[in-house]
Amino acid sequence: MDQLLRVQNFTVSSDGFGAGEHQSLERPFGHADPGLLFAWAGATASWPNRTDPGGSRGLDDYFTRDFAHNIGAEIMGRNKFGPQRGPWEDHEWQGWWGAEPPFHTPVFVMTHHPRPSFALSDTTFHFVDADPATVLGRAREAAQGRDVRLGGGATVIRQFLDADLVDTMHVAVAPVEIGSGVRLWTSPDELLDRFHLDVVPSPSGVTHHLFWRR
Repeated sequence: MDQLLRVQNFTVSSDGFGAGEHQSLERPFGHADPGLLFAWAGATASWPNRTDPGGSRGLDDYFTRDFAHNIGAEIMGRNKFGPQRGPWEDHEWQGWWGAEPPFHTPVFVMTHHPRPSFALSDTTFHFVDADPATVLGRAREAAQGRDVRLGGGATVIRQFLDADLVDTMHVAVAPVEIGSGVRLWTSPDELLDRFHLDVVPSPSGVTHHLFWRR
């Protein structure tokens, strides 16, 4: 079976932004409120950071639970990994996630400023200065037959869409406007020349957009 490149559970605002402006150490999503963007996933029974019992079941929980299914590697942009720009000034920075990152696979960080790979728990981060097809080739090799998740942000997803490398995509559209920032689309209809689309509303208020290649 072919290894798919999948976008999983990527969340955008109703006006198409995956993050706001002015990202910083304190605000990974810039001026956007991640609590509003990701409330749909955080309310589910399968949310990995849940500290209290309970949580919702149903459609949102299914997608939250499915996040890691058959994923063997992840690709992300540098701005998902951290807030630094330009040459690395601080190699002590090892991502937003602490000693137990949620990926549990090799992760390939796309950057014009490579740095040595390192491992945290069962996640190894590699820093790659290459085009999308080359990075995908490395990730597929590391995934050892499983699929590769394209983790974002929106700029990196657009790069892979423009290179026609994305096989399936799940985007959750949250009922909140950001107004400016890093945009995935103006309208999901932009992708209908290449993808089939099912749109499934959830009781939580998000709308799940499921794309697969024509």
